[in-house]
Amino acid sequence: MSRITPFLWFDNNADEAVEFYLSVFANSSRMRQLGADPGSTMTFGFELDGQEFVALNGGPHFTFTPAVSFVVNCDTQDEVDYYWDRLTAGGAPSQCGWLTDRYGLSWQIVPRCLPDYLAGADPDGAQRAMQAMMGMTKLSIPDLAAAYHGTGTSHE
Repeated sequence: MSRITPFLWFDNNADEAVEFYLSVFANSSRMRQLGADPGSTMTFGFELDGQEFVALNGGPHFTFTPAVSFVVNCDTQDEVDYYWDRLTAGGAPSQCGWLTDRYGLSWQIVPRCLPDYLAGADPDGAQRAMQAMMGMTKLSIPDLAAAYHGTGTSHE
């Protein structure tokens, strides 16, 4: 078990949320649950791509805010599209690669190359990439690259 495990409070739909997250992340598994009956289970332990979580059926007392989010680092635009499409289903897109899923949990779907564009050797290119990112909802690797290199957007 990891030293630090995110503990997620759900409004009595933790089992549904866990099943949803397990369906989104391929390298995932349910680890344990505390409670004998499916309708009375209090907590669910699960792992998404090596990160352990616990989901709690805690009731409506507390809700998620964007003050805490989970970053999904993506190697390709196909990965960005995959996670974006699945996690925004029933949720809401935001700005700069952020979204809120159907359970109110905030995620950032981020290309691994983003720091290369935002902190690259060309300060003007980095500024253009930052401006391009600020205008995006879902991040676009081709558009970030085009902005950094000063070639416009890939859609022009």
